Amino acid sequence: MRAMPINSGKPVAAEAAALYVGCVMHARLKPMGHRFSYRVMSLLIDLDRLADAGRQSPLFCVNRAALYSFHEADHGQRDGSSLRAYAQRCAAERGIDLAGGRVLLLCYPRLLGYTINPLSVYFCYRADGELALLIYEVRNTFGDSHPYVRPVLSGEISDAGVRQQQDKLFYSSPFIGMAMRYHFRVLPPGERVQLRILETDREGPLLAATFNGSRRALNTRELLRAFLGLPLVTLKIVAAIHWEALRLWLKGAPLVPRKDAALNTGLATGGGNHYTSPTLSAHVKD
Repeated sequence: MRAMPINSGKPVAAEAAALYVGCVMHARLKPMGHRFSYRVMSLLIDLDRLADAGRQSPLFCVNRAALYSFHEADHGQRDGSSLRAYAQRCAAERGIDLAGGRVLLLCYPRLLGYTINPLSVYFCYRADGELALLIYEVRNTFGDSHPYVRPVLSGEISDAGVRQQQDKLFYSSPFIGMAMRYHFRVLPPGERVQLRILETDREGPLLAATFNGSRRALNTRELLRAFLGLPLVTLKIVAAIHWEALRLWLKGAPLVPRKDAALNTGLATGGGNHYTSPTLSAHVKD
Protein backbone atom coordinates (compact mmCIF):
# COMPACT_ATOMS: atom_id res chain seq x y z
CA MET A 1 0.00 0.00 0.00
CA ARG A 2 1.30 3.45 -0.92
CA ALA A 3 2.08 5.85 1.91
CA MET A 4 -0.57 8.14 3.35
CA PRO A 5 -0.32 11.93 3.77
CA ILE A 6 1.84 13.62 6.40
CA ASN A 7 3.28 10.76 8.40
CA SER A 8 1.42 7.49 8.06
CA GLY A 9 3.69 6.25 5.26
CA LYS A 10 6.29 8.20 3.30
CA PRO A 11 9.10 9.74 5.34
CA VAL A 12 9.23 13.54 5.39
CA ALA A 13 12.07 14.76 3.17
CA ALA A 14 14.15 16.88 5.52
CA GLU A 15 17.45 17.03 7.35
CA ALA A 16 19.46 13.91 8.06
CA ALA A 17 18.41 14.08 11.72
CA ALA A 18 15.63 15.69 13.74
CA LEU A 19 14.41 15.84 17.33
CA TYR A 20 11.06 14.79 18.77
CA VAL A 21 10.12 16.24 22.14
CA GLY A 22 7.14 14.95 24.07
CA CYS A 23 5.86 12.72 26.84
CA VAL A 24 6.31 9.06 27.67
CA MET A 25 3.47 7.48 29.64
CA HIS A 26 3.25 4.05 31.29
CA ALA A 27 0.08 2.70 32.88
CA ARG A 28 -0.08 -0.65 34.67
CA LEU A 29 -3.68 -1.82 34.57
CA LYS A 30 -3.64 -4.94 36.78
CA PRO A 31 -3.44 -6.48 39.31
CA MET A 32 -3.06 -2.93 40.64
CA GLY A 33 -3.17 0.45 38.98
CA HIS A 34 0.09 2.35 38.52
CA ARG A 35 0.71 5.27 36.17
CA PHE A 36 3.53 7.72 35.49
CA SER A 37 4.73 10.05 32.72
CA TYR A 38 7.72 12.24 31.99
CA ARG A 39 9.07 14.46 29.21
CA VAL A 40 11.81 13.19 26.92
CA MET A 41 13.67 14.10 23.75
CA SER A 42 14.10 11.49 21.03
CA LEU A 43 16.37 11.52 18.01
CA LEU A 44 15.31 10.54 14.49
CA ILE A 45 18.30 9.83 12.27
CA ASP A 46 18.63 8.74 8.64
CA LEU A 47 21.01 5.76 8.64
CA ASP A 48 22.13 6.56 5.09
CA ARG A 49 23.14 10.11 6.03
CA LEU A 50 25.08 9.78 9.25
CA ALA A 51 27.88 12.10 8.08
CA ASP A 52 25.34 14.80 7.17
CA ALA A 53 23.66 14.40 10.55
CA GLY A 54 26.97 14.92 12.32
CA ARG A 55 27.38 18.30 10.63
CA GLN A 56 24.04 19.77 11.72
CA SER A 57 25.41 21.19 15.00
CA PRO A 58 28.74 21.28 16.84
CA LEU A 59 26.81 20.01 19.88
CA PHE A 60 25.89 16.77 18.09
CA CYS A 61 28.25 14.14 16.69
CA VAL A 62 27.94 10.67 15.18
CA ASN A 63 30.15 7.88 16.49
CA ARG A 64 32.24 10.26 18.56
CA ALA A 65 31.87 12.26 21.75
CA ALA A 66 29.86 15.47 22.03
CA LEU A 67 27.23 17.00 24.29
CA TYR A 68 24.68 14.90 22.37
CA SER A 69 25.76 12.02 20.17
CA PHE A 70 24.60 8.97 18.27
CA HIS A 71 26.66 5.78 18.23
CA GLU A 72 25.93 2.81 16.00
CA ALA A 73 27.40 0.56 18.70
CA ASP A 74 24.35 1.29 20.88
CA HIS A 75 22.03 -0.55 18.47
CA GLY A 76 21.69 -3.54 16.18
CA GLN A 77 24.55 -5.98 16.63
CA ARG A 78 26.04 -3.46 19.10
CA ASP A 79 29.50 -3.89 17.63
CA GLY A 80 29.72 -0.57 15.80
CA SER A 81 28.90 -2.09 12.41
CA SER A 82 26.60 -0.39 9.91
CA LEU A 83 23.01 -0.15 11.11
CA ARG A 84 21.83 0.46 7.54
CA ALA A 85 23.32 -2.89 6.56
CA TYR A 86 21.76 -4.50 9.64
CA ALA A 87 18.29 -3.25 8.69
CA GLN A 88 18.85 -4.38 5.12
CA ARG A 89 19.71 -7.90 6.31
CA CYS A 90 16.60 -8.03 8.51
CA ALA A 91 14.51 -6.99 5.52
CA ALA A 92 16.18 -9.37 3.07
CA GLU A 93 15.55 -12.31 5.42
CA ARG A 94 11.85 -11.53 4.99
CA GLY A 95 11.97 -11.02 1.24
CA ILE A 96 11.89 -7.21 1.39
CA ASP A 97 14.16 -5.07 -0.80
CA LEU A 98 15.18 -1.75 0.77
CA ALA A 99 17.60 -0.78 -2.00
CA GLY A 100 17.15 2.92 -2.73
CA GLY A 101 14.85 3.39 0.26
CA ARG A 102 15.42 5.23 3.51
CA VAL A 103 15.91 3.71 6.95
CA LEU A 104 15.13 6.05 9.84
CA LEU A 105 15.90 5.17 13.47
CA LEU A 106 13.96 6.70 16.37
CA CYS A 107 15.89 6.43 19.63
CA TYR A 108 17.37 8.37 22.53
CA PRO A 109 20.72 10.02 21.82
CA ARG A 110 23.63 9.88 24.19
CA LEU A 111 23.87 12.86 26.52
CA LEU A 112 27.36 13.45 27.90
CA GLY A 113 28.26 9.99 26.65
CA TYR A 114 25.42 8.05 28.26
CA THR A 115 22.07 6.74 27.08
CA ILE A 116 19.49 4.03 27.65
CA ASN A 117 17.02 2.87 25.03
CA PRO A 118 14.17 0.71 26.33
CA LEU A 119 12.67 0.88 22.83
CA SER A 120 14.15 2.01 19.53
CA VAL A 121 12.20 1.81 16.28
CA TYR A 122 13.55 1.47 12.73
CA PHE A 123 11.26 2.79 9.99
CA CYS A 124 12.30 1.03 6.77
CA TYR A 125 11.05 2.33 3.40
CA ARG A 126 11.22 0.97 -0.12
CA ALA A 127 12.62 3.09 -2.96
CA ASP A 128 9.12 4.36 -3.83
CA GLY A 129 8.66 5.70 -0.29
CA GLU A 130 6.35 2.93 0.89
CA LEU A 131 6.81 1.87 4.52
CA ALA A 132 7.86 -1.78 4.25
CA LEU A 133 9.22 -2.87 7.62
CA LEU A 134 9.34 -1.87 11.27
CA ILE A 135 11.99 -3.13 13.68
CA TYR A 136 11.10 -2.72 17.35
CA GLU A 137 14.40 -3.02 19.23
CA VAL A 138 13.72 -3.69 22.91
CA ARG A 139 16.38 -3.46 25.62
CA ASN A 140 16.13 -4.29 29.31
CA THR A 141 18.08 -2.95 32.29
CA PHE A 142 20.28 -6.06 32.30
CA GLY A 143 21.89 -4.95 29.03
CA ASP A 144 20.09 -7.54 26.88
CA SER A 145 18.32 -6.58 23.68
CA HIS A 146 16.00 -8.19 21.16
CA PRO A 147 14.60 -7.02 17.79
CA TYR A 148 11.00 -7.68 16.81
CA VAL A 149 11.10 -7.46 13.01
CA ARG A 150 7.66 -6.88 11.51
CA PRO A 151 6.95 -6.44 7.78
CA VAL A 152 4.13 -3.95 7.19
CA LEU A 153 1.38 -6.05 5.68
CA SER A 154 -1.57 -5.02 3.56
CA GLY A 155 -4.30 -3.77 5.85
CA GLU A 156 -1.96 -2.79 8.69
CA ILE A 157 -1.43 0.82 7.54
CA SER A 158 -4.01 3.59 7.30
CA ASP A 159 -4.41 7.32 7.97
CA ALA A 160 -4.29 6.46 11.67
CA GLY A 161 -0.86 4.83 11.30
CA VAL A 162 0.33 1.23 11.52
CA ARG A 163 -1.24 -1.46 13.69
CA GLN A 164 0.75 -4.65 14.35
CA GLN A 165 0.84 -7.50 16.86
CA GLN A 166 3.71 -9.55 18.21
CA ASP A 167 3.98 -12.29 20.80
CA LYS A 168 6.45 -11.51 23.57
CA LEU A 169 9.75 -13.39 23.23
CA PHE A 170 12.12 -11.35 25.40
CA TYR A 171 12.38 -10.71 29.15
CA SER A 172 11.95 -6.97 29.51
CA SER A 173 10.47 -6.44 32.99
CA PRO A 174 10.80 -8.21 36.35
CA PHE A 175 7.07 -7.62 36.92
CA ILE A 176 5.66 -9.15 33.72
CA GLY A 177 5.79 -12.76 32.57
CA MET A 178 6.51 -14.03 29.10
CA ALA A 179 3.10 -15.28 27.99
CA MET A 180 2.05 -11.91 26.64
CA ARG A 181 1.27 -10.21 23.36
CA TYR A 182 2.24 -6.72 22.21
CA HIS A 183 -0.21 -4.61 20.22
CA PHE A 184 1.69 -1.84 18.44
CA ARG A 185 0.08 1.30 17.06
CA VAL A 186 2.56 3.60 15.35
CA LEU A 187 2.20 6.95 13.62
CA PRO A 188 5.43 7.18 11.57
CA PRO A 189 7.53 10.32 11.92
CA GLY A 190 6.38 13.51 10.26
CA GLU A 191 5.47 16.67 12.13
CA ARG A 192 4.57 14.28 14.94
CA VAL A 193 5.45 10.76 15.91
CA GLN A 194 3.38 8.45 18.11
CA LEU A 195 4.14 5.06 19.58
CA ARG A 196 1.55 3.09 21.52
CA ILE A 197 2.12 -0.37 22.95
CA LEU A 198 -0.60 -2.33 24.68
CA GLU A 199 0.64 -5.49 26.40
CA THR A 200 -2.01 -8.12 26.98
CA ASP A 201 -2.37 -11.57 28.47
CA ARG A 202 -5.12 -14.09 27.76
CA GLU A 203 -7.51 -12.15 29.97
CA GLY A 204 -6.94 -8.72 28.42
CA PRO A 205 -4.84 -5.54 28.78
CA LEU A 206 -2.12 -5.45 31.43
CA LEU A 207 0.15 -2.51 30.47
CA ALA A 208 -0.10 0.50 28.18
CA ALA A 209 2.87 2.64 27.13
CA THR A 210 2.89 5.64 24.80
CA PHE A 211 5.19 8.28 23.36
CA ASN A 212 3.82 11.38 21.66
CA GLY A 213 6.45 13.68 20.21
CA SER A 214 6.51 16.89 18.17
CA ARG A 215 9.23 17.47 15.60
CA ARG A 216 11.96 20.05 16.14
CA ALA A 217 14.99 20.81 14.02
CA LEU A 218 18.28 19.36 15.19
CA ASN A 219 20.39 22.48 15.50
CA THR A 220 22.43 24.21 18.16
CA ARG A 221 19.54 26.34 19.40
CA GLU A 222 17.20 23.37 19.88
CA LEU A 223 19.88 21.21 21.50
CA LEU A 224 20.65 23.96 24.01
CA ARG A 225 16.93 24.39 24.61
CA ALA A 226 16.63 20.66 25.28
CA PHE A 227 19.68 20.60 27.52
CA LEU A 228 18.28 23.40 29.67
CA GLY A 229 14.68 22.22 29.59
CA LEU A 230 15.41 18.50 30.01
CA PRO A 231 18.68 18.43 31.98
CA LEU A 232 20.35 15.01 32.28
CA VAL A 233 17.31 13.42 30.66
CA THR A 234 18.99 10.04 30.10
CA LEU A 235 19.85 9.78 33.80
CA LYS A 236 16.29 10.79 34.59
CA ILE A 237 14.98 7.93 32.45
CA VAL A 238 17.19 5.41 34.26
CA ALA A 239 16.19 6.81 37.65
CA ALA A 240 12.51 6.75 36.67
CA ILE A 241 12.71 3.10 35.61
CA HIS A 242 14.14 2.03 38.96
CA TRP A 243 11.99 4.37 41.07
CA GLU A 244 8.78 3.24 39.42
CA ALA A 245 9.87 -0.40 39.79
CA LEU A 246 10.32 0.19 43.52
CA ARG A 247 6.90 1.80 43.79
CA LEU A 248 5.34 -1.08 41.90
CA TRP A 249 7.04 -3.61 44.20
CA LEU A 250 5.82 -1.72 47.27
CA LYS A 251 2.30 -1.95 45.89
CA GLY A 252 2.63 -5.72 45.90
CA ALA A 253 3.35 -6.52 42.26
CA PRO A 254 4.79 -10.06 42.08
CA LEU A 255 8.34 -10.47 40.80
CA VAL A 256 9.08 -12.68 37.82
CA PRO A 257 12.74 -13.77 38.06
CA ARG A 258 14.65 -14.06 34.79
CA LYS A 259 15.13 -17.81 35.22
CA ASP A 260 11.36 -18.27 35.58
CA ALA A 261 10.72 -16.10 32.53
CA ALA A 262 13.03 -18.09 30.30
CA LEU A 263 10.03 -19.91 28.86
CA ASN A 264 9.82 -19.17 25.13
CA THR A 265 6.12 -19.37 24.43
CA GLY A 266 6.78 -20.14 20.77
CA LEU A 267 3.68 -18.15 19.87
CA ALA A 268 5.42 -16.09 17.20
CA THR A 269 7.24 -18.98 15.55
CA GLY A 270 6.00 -21.62 13.19
CA GLY A 271 2.25 -21.94 13.17
CA GLY A 272 1.74 -20.98 16.79
CA ASN A 273 1.00 -17.29 16.28
CA HIS A 274 -2.56 -17.49 17.57
CA TYR A 275 -3.77 -15.47 20.54
CA THR A 276 -5.83 -18.41 21.77
CA SER A 277 -2.80 -20.74 21.65
CA PRO A 278 -2.87 -23.47 24.34
CA THR A 279 0.68 -22.42 25.23
CA LEU A 280 -0.54 -18.97 26.21
CA SER A 281 -3.54 -20.35 28.02
CA ALA A 282 -1.43 -22.79 30.04
CA HIS A 283 1.36 -20.43 30.99
CA VAL A 284 -0.21 -16.99 31.37
CA LYS A 285 1.03 -15.67 34.71
CA ASP A 286 2.14 -12.24 35.85
